[in-house]
Amino acid sequence: MSDQRIGVGIIGLGAVGRRFVEVFGGHARFDLRAVWDLSPEAVERAVADFGAPTVGSAAEVIAHPDVDVVYIAVPPLHHEVYVDQTMAAGKAIFCEKPLGVDGPASTDMVDRVAAANARAAVNFVFGSAPAATTLAAALEAGEAGAIVSADLRLHFEEWPRPFQAEARWLRDRDQGGWVREVVSHYVFLAERLFGEGAIEHSFVTYPADGSAEVGLSAATRFGSTPVSITGTSDSKGIDEVQFTVRGTERSFRLTNWYELTVSDGGPWRPVETTEPATGPAAYNAQMEQLDLMVAGAEHSLSTFAEALRVQVLVEGLLEERS
Repeated sequence: MSDQRIGVGIIGLGAVGRRFVEVFGGHARFDLRAVWDLSPEAVERAVADFGAPTVGSAAEVIAHPDVDVVYIAVPPLHHEVYVDQTMAAGKAIFCEKPLGVDGPASTDMVDRVAAANARAAVNFVFGSAPAATTLAAALEAGEAGAIVSADLRLHFEEWPRPFQAEARWLRDRDQGGWVREVVSHYVFLAERLFGEGAIEHSFVTYPADGSAEVGLSAATRFGSTPVSITGTSDSKGIDEVQFTVRGTERSFRLTNWYELTVSDGGPWRPVETTEPATGPAAYNAQMEQLDLMVAGAEHSLSTFAEALRVQVLVEGLLEERS
């Protein structure tokens, strides 16, 4: 890596795009050079809140001479067009998840990225978050003993969550919902920990108004490890996301993304990680890996091929079965 700072362009200024305006703006290796959103109001807020440098179109973000990597933070139906345009411009690609919602189209896109040997990664936070890397190291070292199973439990009183309220597409069945938005992160993590995933059973509940799912009960298997998934939304109760790996010697638990705990039969106790168990520490770790990716070096971020496998499994979970 050189000492030269990396120029960043952002397409999409919703909740996650705005978060990364701050993340890129606060990191010593990155300079935010150009941002754009289809919504003039979103652009105005980004300027007012962060002084973000705006341009007039997505094409201008991609073509900006000082932009080295383009972060694509639009809804998944629009990922493909911007991935192709960024790749054609020879810029590095950092794409939001899910990669897409159309399996054949996404497969073709991944094939094009591979054929071009493009520098490309997908934003799954567990590719670099300290809690996830510590968990992976503990399992690799045999600290859990033999892995018996894993389970994911999640609940959202409101979907979209309040901080996403303006992203109305997250309520749409065609590309939104918490299975694509949240469960996908844990599918990615389970593949990293245990191996490729497959669905053994899935039952999804949809509301009468035709919007995104409100319930999911699934049995899956990643490698040889059975992983159960139970999720609900749009009912009363504290929001929670809890992923537990159960072993013969110890069990490990990730709570609300970044809090890693362990139990050997007694109470759950915190596991010390290399960095604080916080969102900012996880985002900083992503930036370190993104720096490597842009430089063409080995990194731990999700590849497009990994993201495609996650997409295929997630879309399988969402299929209505008779």
